Amino acid sequence: MLLPPLLLSALALLLHSTSAQFPPELFSPLIPSKILATTNALPNPIQYPQYTDARNPGRWLYFSPNTWTSGFFPVTLYELNTRRQRCGVTQANGLGAADWLALGRAASNGLLNLNADSGIGHDVGFISFPFVEELAINPRNQTAIDAINRFARQLAARFNPTVGCTKSWDSSNPTNFQVIIDNMMNLEVLFHSADLTNNATLRQIATTHADTTIRNHIRADGSTWHVVEYNSNTGQVTRKRTAQGYSDGSTWSRGQAWGIFGFANMYRLTRNPNYLSTARRMATYFLNNLPADGVVPWDFNAPLTPAPRPADSSAATLAVNALLLLSEHETTEAAKQQWRSGALRILEKITDLAWSPSWQSLLSNGTVSLPANNFLTGTVYGDYYFIRAGNELVRLGLTSCRSNLSPSPNNNVAPQPQTSSGRRSARVLL
Repeated sequence: MLLPPLLLSALALLLHSTSAQFPPELFSPLIPSKILATTNALPNPIQYPQYTDARNPGRWLYFSPNTWTSGFFPVTLYELNTRRQRCGVTQANGLGAADWLALGRAASNGLLNLNADSGIGHDVGFISFPFVEELAINPRNQTAIDAINRFARQLAARFNPTVGCTKSWDSSNPTNFQVIIDNMMNLEVLFHSADLTNNATLRQIATTHADTTIRNHIRADGSTWHVVEYNSNTGQVTRKRTAQGYSDGSTWSRGQAWGIFGFANMYRLTRNPNYLSTARRMATYFLNNLPADGVVPWDFNAPLTPAPRPADSSAATLAVNALLLLSEHETTEAAKQQWRSGALRILEKITDLAWSPSWQSLLSNGTVSLPANNFLTGTVYGDYYFIRAGNELVRLGLTSCRSNLSPSPNNNVAPQPQTSSGRRSARVLL
């Protein structure tokens, strides 16, 4: 089911009205300023930022490269190189502060010796992101070629043909084969390696995993289970549950966004219409279940009382990119505008309530894992997808590289917690 016609018309009108409707924070000079400061603060030996410290709000916590998020900061540097190429260097945009490509290459070096047994498991796909960007710039870069092929081999080694999926999380029980919806994001590395090696088996593994995910992870209404457990010997589903959502039957918003992006991307890579229709169903659920104020909740089914449910700015930025990608695959203007208007609605709320000039991260109000009491944070992946959203909007010709913000003390306002009701709470983070 698509959005109601009146809502679609209103959102399309908003999108078309003027490029000034796009939040100016998308191109703030604070973005390169903060990213450069984080680059200069990277520990030696290398560790990477993942989320901000709840006890020292707004300050990055750094983690070993053997962490699923380690590719996001290096690829953020590549994304600023992309922005520099698309927007140029001006005194106002701050993009001339560094050689972002050189910094991205240097930061990626800490990922070269990782393997699927060192703690990152199936997330070699996420780790591959900066190397994919490098090959787009220099297709003959042997270091990037070797890294992508190695990561693809490691992911393929986790494939079980009986189950029809690559394994996400390892278990002490050898028959317990756990698959999470996030794994849809890791499949792209198999296609890149297949292109480099002519290994068609890698593509088959990716499509088999996607097909199995459609059958078992996605509900009739387009929502998703976070985790599906299989018997590794029979391929039978033994349990469907959540790990980071509210309940086993609820829909964790970031997992839903991973799925939209993953299936839209699978359509881009294969042109299989089943992947496009799946992405549409999941995107329709996402937009139809947003609260009236457009703030993306941590979980769509989490209760609103007794305490307001936290938002997740990282789910929001990811969803914006997923919707923009989905819009590119539509052939009618109405369909394109449905997804782009939804993306804009979400994007405006991100910058309205989560833009955090005084933090080391760009955004606040991320929910890493509410069951682990890790929320009201900045996240490295939320920041990456925020920057990427601006770049994609420029590439699509939907906005220009302009900002009316400056990194002056006047912008140094402490952010306040955001809930999915859209109200700012009274608690001040700084």
